[in-house]
Amino acid sequence: MNLNLTGKTAVVCGSTQGLGYASAIELALLGCNVVLFARNEASLKTAMLSLPNKNQQHQYLVADFTDTAAVKNTIDGFAKNNTIHILVNNTGGPAGGPALTAKPEEFLQTFNNHLINNHNLTQAVVPGMKEAGFGRIVNIISTSVKIPLAGLGVSNTIRGAVASWAKTLATELGPFGITVNNVLPGFTQTSRADYVIAKKATDSGSTAEAVMAELIKEIPTGRIGKTEEFGAAVAFLCSPAAAYINGINLPVDGGRLGCL
Repeated sequence: MNLNLTGKTAVVCGSTQGLGYASAIELALLGCNVVLFARNEASLKTAMLSLPNKNQQHQYLVADFTDTAAVKNTIDGFAKNNTIHILVNNTGGPAGGPALTAKPEEFLQTFNNHLINNHNLTQAVVPGMKEAGFGRIVNIISTSVKIPLAGLGVSNTIRGAVASWAKTLATELGPFGITVNNVLPGFTQTSRADYVIAKKATDSGSTAEAVMAELIKEIPTGRIGKTEEFGAAVAFLCSPAAAYINGINLPVDGGRLGCL
């Protein structure tokens, strides 16, 4: 199986912690030159220096993903002088709450943070991918694109839009050797999962431990996931071995989803 990404360059968004950072590590282990992209320069430097490195050229880019213009300008500038073979789109989720009580501006801001940023990033990297005859775009979304999650109204709505956008692009870009796939994390050991669990505990008047126990009951593997397990799925989809996998939603959730 060809998992070798030596000589390839990957831009990984939201990559100073959690799922983005785990994905960056796994890509580096496959030989990729990794470009971390996030808003905190100090955290980016720390994360970059901790990546596996066997004569690779790891770098970082700085922009706040709530500022779509800054993200676009940053990636456009980098892509002018560098071929980017792999793009991992990843942005932190919005605050929870019912869809009905969400303010319109919450939907608009989340749409910009996720879909518009993803689109600008993709437009910047695709010309280089076409020229190289190799491209991988992986979007880290959520299992909510298959079954909406209670209490995450804004997130459910926008994640679904991102999934449809990605499926459309998979059809458009497939002829150029570029695949577009979505990876859907279930409950994984991240700060985002901690937030969701804490909110559920507060809303229900329970404890985080009790909420966690109830969640684990719903997962056939009997535990929450590890970030490196998720990162491995992302890295595989970016590898040469996954060249014929295109336009899918891949849950990495221990079997929790109640649908195919």
